[in-house]
Amino acid sequence: MRTAYSVETVRAAERELIARLPEGALMQRAAAGLAAVCAGLLRKVYGARVVLLVGPGDNGGDALYAGARLARRGAGVTAVAMDPERIHEGGLRALLAAGGRLADGVPARADLVLDGLVGIGGRGGLRPAAAALVERIPAGAVVVAVDLPSGVDADTGEVAGAAVRADVTVTFGAYKPGLLIDPGASRAGAVRLVDIGLSLPEPEVEALQDAEVGALLPVPTASSDKYRRGVVGVVAGSAQYPGAAVLAVSGALRGGAGAVRYVGPAVDAVLARYPETLIGRGRVQAWVIGPGLGTGRAAEVAEVLADPVPVLVDADGLRGLDPAVLRGRPAPTLLTPHAGEAAALLGVSREEVEAARLTSVRALAAKYGAVALLKGSTTLVSAAGGPVRVNPTGTPWLATAGSGDVLSGLTGSLLAAGLDAVDAASVGAYLHGLAARRAASGAPLLAQHIAESLPEAWRQHP
Repeated sequence: MRTAYSVETVRAAERELIARLPEGALMQRAAAGLAAVCAGLLRKVYGARVVLLVGPGDNGGDALYAGARLARRGAGVTAVAMDPERIHEGGLRALLAAGGRLADGVPARADLVLDGLVGIGGRGGLRPAAAALVERIPAGAVVVAVDLPSGVDADTGEVAGAAVRADVTVTFGAYKPGLLIDPGASRAGAVRLVDIGLSLPEPEVEALQDAEVGALLPVPTASSDKYRRGVVGVVAGSAQYPGAAVLAVSGALRGGAGAVRYVGPAVDAVLARYPETLIGRGRVQAWVIGPGLGTGRAAEVAEVLADPVPVLVDADGLRGLDPAVLRGRPAPTLLTPHAGEAAALLGVSREEVEAARLTSVRALAAKYGAVALLKGSTTLVSAAGGPVRVNPTGTPWLATAGSGDVLSGLTGSLLAAGLDAVDAASVGAYLHGLAARRAASGAPLLAQHIAESLPEAWRQHP
């Protein structure tokens, strides 16, 4: 499990550790780890041209001490201070003693640039002085961010203005949410964690990895039959969108449940593609409702929500939901909106949701008393309380018509198979992203290709 912690939590853990260590020891641990990563990226340190962009805080100190270590190994290290009057004095002394230098401007050429401008406490994008230095980063240089790319909000991943785009981010002690959640995650590059000995409580954000997903997948036993494995009901499709029903059923059939029951007007299309589908209402262990439903189907949504089993609501089913109804349900409800649908549910603009995805998914869960899966470049899963889960898989090629319908069916099937709503949403998003990545292989894909690749993604987790 990859876990991430807020700035407040990390700072508290650092203070506790600093109180038990000799003065400056924690910064030296961070600098040693940072220098080691940089050396590995350079491959040959001797003679390499290294530029340090140095801010006034401890982040700048980390960069200076790491630069000193590289200079002692023969690198030509140049520091450029955002504010020379507030540069970290101990770090500057160490750099100069190791043979590094302090310059007024960013050199025109560099092999590696260390971004030590703003630490994890920064908010609101880069100030003009910092942005001016970032604009002068030499083309072709490997950019390494110290703890977090400057200009990214560590707690949320929000980018309010200019920000560094790193090739590698070396983060200390713990991952920060902004390294895992877009738009910040897309600016972090490859993230390397340096253990500095922090003792940390329950995380604010977490991301399942292969091992956790494999442990959660429902596997039939010798005594299983299709009903014991769970039956998922799918209410989807309309005269205008019959394909949504087919795609939702395609995901449900590959999600671990023993049977899929379809209810809706696209029976012929569903049976033509998947003759194993059960037709008509009957007993189910979970419902999926919404994909391609169209308008005027509110009564069907209400009927499904009245059934005391887990319900996944997607797409057109999300319109006009009453928070009081969802809060009063005796079984879990899972909402799976994209940013536009989430904006309607929260009464805000789509731009607000996209800019503050972590805040938005938490707000959805709190307002509706449900588990919320917010789809997007970083898919997030939140319940009311507990860590938010970040999905680490996927590809930009997932932005294609019908992919969400496959995800709904897949996740609803996992619900019917017995996973709780948070785990079903997390595992569904993980497998969906992995299947899409495999199906795309760098080229456009269709939603049906995602469904067809799910067995291969599943087999990766025996």
